Amino acid sequence: MADPKGFLTTARQEWPRRPVGERVKDWDEVYVPGALLPLIERQADRCMDCGVPFCHQACPLGNLIPDWNDLVSRADWHAAAERLHATNNFPEFTGRLCPAPCEAGCVLAINQPAVTIKNVEAAVADRIWADGLAPPRVPSRHSGKTVAVVGSGPAGLAAAQQLTRAGHTVAVYERDDRVGGLLRYGIPAFKMEKHHLERRLGQLAAEGVRFRTSTEAGRDVGAAELRSRHDAVVLAVGATARRELDVPGRELRGVVQAMEYLPLANRVCEGELEASPLSAAGKHVVIVGGGDTGADCLGTAVREGAASVTQVDIYARAGEARDELAEPWPTYPRLYRLSAAHEEAGELRTAPLADADARLFAASTLRFSGDAAGRVRAVHLTGVDERRRPLPGTERKLRADLVLLALGFSGPERAPGGLLDQLGVDLDDRGALARDAAFATNVPGVFAAGDAGRGQSLVVWAIAEGRAVAAAVDRWLMGATSLPAPITPYDRPMTV
Repeated sequence: MADPKGFLTTARQEWPRRPVGERVKDWDEVYVPGALLPLIERQADRCMDCGVPFCHQACPLGNLIPDWNDLVSRADWHAAAERLHATNNFPEFTGRLCPAPCEAGCVLAINQPAVTIKNVEAAVADRIWADGLAPPRVPSRHSGKTVAVVGSGPAGLAAAQQLTRAGHTVAVYERDDRVGGLLRYGIPAFKMEKHHLERRLGQLAAEGVRFRTSTEAGRDVGAAELRSRHDAVVLAVGATARRELDVPGRELRGVVQAMEYLPLANRVCEGELEASPLSAAGKHVVIVGGGDTGADCLGTAVREGAASVTQVDIYARAGEARDELAEPWPTYPRLYRLSAAHEEAGELRTAPLADADARLFAASTLRFSGDAAGRVRAVHLTGVDERRRPLPGTERKLRADLVLLALGFSGPERAPGGLLDQLGVDLDDRGALARDAAFATNVPGVFAAGDAGRGQSLVVWAIAEGRAVAAAVDRWLMGATSLPAPITPYDRPMTV
């Protein structure tokens, strides 16, 4: 380590956010431009270069965190970039979108604030592009094998890049009109501006990856044709089957899924639409679901000019310190966290009746009620106990013109006669694609990666899955592989 006493002499300092009143008027990233680099060398100095770095175990990619922390503290950005790219195809994605389980596993976090690993990663990723350290890596030889990757989210893109660099010809099939999956239309620009995605797509295209947009596998190209045209198929279709809320009033107009709402707002930001038909402007909005997707809806509705926004979370408010008995270090603890969207909603008081920021905790939806025209006008709630059972006498009503259901996803979409049915791939008992230790499905030559096989997870796990499935496919095609495989299909985050 560059400074053996850095963790004692330097306090944790994170990338500062722009003032709320400024950032809610645009869709740019919430952080102060240029404010990270002046902080980051001292912050990297806080890394203790542990003999057994648990941050490695907490990160499914196996990022070499102490290595690049040390290099950043010495201002050796080129070497730091090499170490980071050795394990992560897209550090600018994880540096902005990952909730940083590595920081929960930081040894310093046992009794002090963790090293700002995520911020260091974002700083290195940005220097990679500023200093031209991400040139296309065109393979020196071609194998003569072709691979179809279905889906262009982080798992599909990582698999495509790794397989292309191994010498295979890769075609990525994307049903949307633009590449990126949830990175494109699910993640708001204030969390990650799309130029980060565009730069990586340019790199992949220059390396030889072929993109087939507006092409739905199973409809525009059938499963038989897909398998006959390619030597292997990777299903990276995500877990996009949305969970429903089966309560009275669900049929009312204005009660929509979050992933109907967010892509439209993103298309407006991309200049593809003049205005969203589901805009929250001037409306009283209720978001049902306390996770990241709900927070994305919250920040989006605030920027669209909602009259009020409230987020309903069925879980009780978490504590601000780790419960050492229930969630001991180095597991990722459930804590009360204030995302940028919640900070904005709290300061702007978008939900005067909320428990904190814009959230109502330990609350469950009973029903929706509407007007004579069939439009939603209210959400009826009840308080719940620790087992999520309704508590008598705690009913309340929230005014609502737009209700967004952000309840997560149950697995890949399986439309009758669609790609999965045509292929005849098996599902496991969770509704995800069943696969063996080599990421292979029951159909020869067909592999599954990302949320489609793992279930709804984090961007860092998706990239790890993409890298690992690429190694499995390369081995299946060639008999051996030199590609890294950071995880198996059965690996899971650390738990007690």
